[in-house]
Amino acid sequence: MKRLFLLYYIYSLLAVSPMLAQEIHQHSDCLEDSINPMKEAILSEVTVQGIAGVQRLKDAASPFMVVSPKQLHNTIGTNLVDAVGHLPGLSQISTGAGISKPVIRGLGYNRVVVVDQGIRQEGQQWGDEHGLEVDEEGVHSVEVLKGPASLMYGSDAIAGVMILHPEHPLEEGTMQVKVGSQYQTNNGLYDYRVGFAGNTKGFVWNWHFLDKAAHCYKNKVDGYVPGSFFKERDIQGMLGINRGWGHSWLRFSRVSFTPGITEGELVGSDFDGKSYGIVSPFQKVLHYKAISDNAWYFGDGTLKAIIGYQQNYRREFEEEETPELAMRLHTVNYDIKYLHSLPHDWKISTGVGGMWQRNINQGEEYLIPDHHLFDIGVFATAEWQYQKWHFSGGARFDNRHLKTTSLTEEGVLRFEALSKNFTGITGSLGVVWNVTDRINLRLNAARGFRAPTVSELSSNGVHEGSIQYELGNPELKAEKSTQLDLGFDYTSHYVSLQASLFTNWIDDYIFLARLPYETDGYRTYQYREGDARLMGGEVSVDVHPINPLHFENAFSYVRGVQLDQPDEAKNLPMMPAPKWTSDIRYEFPNFAKNHCRRTFLAFGMEYNFRQNKFYAVDNTETATPSYALFNLSAGMDLHIFGHNCIELTFSCQNLFDKAYQSHLSRLKYVDTGSLTGRQGISAMGRNFCFKVSVPIDIHL
Repeated sequence: MKRLFLLYYIYSLLAVSPMLAQEIHQHSDCLEDSINPMKEAILSEVTVQGIAGVQRLKDAASPFMVVSPKQLHNTIGTNLVDAVGHLPGLSQISTGAGISKPVIRGLGYNRVVVVDQGIRQEGQQWGDEHGLEVDEEGVHSVEVLKGPASLMYGSDAIAGVMILHPEHPLEEGTMQVKVGSQYQTNNGLYDYRVGFAGNTKGFVWNWHFLDKAAHCYKNKVDGYVPGSFFKERDIQGMLGINRGWGHSWLRFSRVSFTPGITEGELVGSDFDGKSYGIVSPFQKVLHYKAISDNAWYFGDGTLKAIIGYQQNYRREFEEEETPELAMRLHTVNYDIKYLHSLPHDWKISTGVGGMWQRNINQGEEYLIPDHHLFDIGVFATAEWQYQKWHFSGGARFDNRHLKTTSLTEEGVLRFEALSKNFTGITGSLGVVWNVTDRINLRLNAARGFRAPTVSELSSNGVHEGSIQYELGNPELKAEKSTQLDLGFDYTSHYVSLQASLFTNWIDDYIFLARLPYETDGYRTYQYREGDARLMGGEVSVDVHPINPLHFENAFSYVRGVQLDQPDEAKNLPMMPAPKWTSDIRYEFPNFAKNHCRRTFLAFGMEYNFRQNKFYAVDNTETATPSYALFNLSAGMDLHIFGHNCIELTFSCQNLFDKAYQSHLSRLKYVDTGSLTGRQGISAMGRNFCFKVSVPIDIHL
C-alpha cells in the first residue's frame, strides 16, 4: 500500500519540475524584503548566466536552478554543497568530515565545473575526499546549470556548472558591518564570522573572516565516528573601483581546511568523540586565490577580462609531523570575452578562455605524477528574440595538452612519462517558446567534451583519504556527450509547475571499477571506459492557495547504463537513487509593529528510494535501502533600529534520528571490523542547528 501511495503521488506530479517556485520566489535581491505571489511576473525578471551573457530565466533553454541569498541563509549544513545538495537533480558525494562534492544528474567529480569569484575552482577535485575549499561566507547566491556547458566553460563541464556568486558592491555612500555565528549540536560545530563592506565615491571594498570547527559526528548505530572532525579558517577580501566606463576589482582569499580521515577504526568504541583536537590520520589543505576582475563598456558592448591565480597545497598525514602525501597545484585561469547587443533583438558574444597548471609532489608517497597542463578554448554564441520565440546557440573549440614526468623507484617504473593532446568541438542550440505569459516550453541540444584527468591516466598508489589503491589507464580517450533537454513550466497566482526531461549519450565514459585482488592490503581499483547512456528528469509543484502557505513537492530520477554489457556490468557506478522531497512552509505576516519580518515555519521530508541498480562487477558496489529524513526549520528577522535587523534561523535535521547510508557516500564501503558487526558507517544523526547574523548598515 505504501508503494502504491508513493507511485500515485509521483504520477500526480506529471508535468512539473525542480524547485522553481521557491527559486523564483526568493532569488532577486530586490525581492528579499517582500513576499510577492505574482510569480509569473518574477519569472520574467530573474536573470541567470545565459549563453551570451545575462538573460532572463524564462528565456533560458538549458535547465537552470537558482538559490537566493535568503535561501542560503535559511538552509544550514556543514558545508556549502551540503546546504544546496537537496535540490532536485543534485546529489552529493560525502565523506563525513565536512566534505561534500556536487553531483548533477548522476555525474560528479571533474564532470562538474565550480565557478567561484568568476574563475573555475581547481583543487585536485578528482578525489572522493577532496572538497571545494571555497569560503562559503563569500558566496552570496548560487546558480546551477544542469547539462553539458562546455560551450561556455570548456572541458570538464560535461555534467553542468555550479556558479558561486560573490556579493555585489554596496550602493554609493553606504557601508555595512556584519557579524554572525552558528552552533550545531550533533558534532558541536561552531563558527563565528565578521565582515566589513562599503562604497565611497566609487571606491569599493568587501572583506570578511570565518573560523569554524567541529568534533566527530554521531549516529545511533555507530556512536561517535572517528576521523569525522574538521577545522576551517578563511579570509577573503575585495578592493576596486566602479566608474562609468566599467569596473576593476581585485579579489583575494585564503582557505585553510583541516579535515580528519575516517578509516573505520574504533567505530563503536568509547573514544572521546567530543574533542576538538586534531588526531591522525588527517588532511591539511591550503587554498590561495588572487583574481583581477575587469569590465569596460563600449556603447552597446562590454569587454570582460578575468585573470586569476590559485594554489592548492594538499597534504595527508599519518603522523602529525611529516605528510605522507603532499601535492602543490598551481593554476592560472584566464577568461576574456566581448558581449554586444545588436538591432532586431540580437545578442552575440565571443571570447577565449582556459588555464595553465603545474602539479608538484612534495611528500614521501605518490599517487599521481608531476605534470604540466595547458588548456585553451575559443567560442562564439548568439541569442535572438522574435516575438514569443527565443533562440540561442553557439560553438566552441578546445585543446588541452597534458605532459607528465616519469618516476622510477628502486629500479621499478612507478610513473611512465606521457604527452597527451585532447581536442573537442562542442556546441549548443536551444529554443524557448513563451506560449503565454504563464506557460513556457523549452528544447535544447548540447554537445559536451571532457579530457581525462591525470589521475585517470596515470594514478598508481594508495589513496589514504578514500582507503583504496588506484591505478590509472593511459589509453583512455576523451568523453563526448550529446544531451537533449525538454522542459515545461507554468506559473500562476496559486500554483507553480515545472518539468524537465533529458537523455544523455556519453561516448568513452570513464569510471572507477574494483579489481578482484588487493594491493598492499587495500582494495584495488582501476579506471575503465565504455559507452553510456543516462536519462531521467525532475518534476515539482508548489501549491500556494493563500500567499503565506506553500506546499512544495519535487521528484528527481536518473538512470545510467553502460551499453552492450552483461547484467552485472550494465549499471553505471555512483548513480544517485530516485529522490522525492516534500515541504510545507508558512510565512507569517509582519507583526509586532513590523519588528518581526520574514518569519517562517517549515516542515520537510526527503525520501530516497532503494537503489538496486548498481555496478556489481567484483563487488564494486552494493544495493542501498530506501530511507526517509524529516526536517524542521524556522526563522525571522528582528528589526530593532529601522532597517537594521537580527537574522535568526533554527533547524532540526534528521528529526527522528534515522540511521542511514547514502548510495554516494564513500563511508558506505569502509570496513569497520568486528566492533559493529557490519560494513560501512552511517551518516549524521539528529542535529539541532542555531544561526544568527547581524548586519549593521551605515549611510554616509
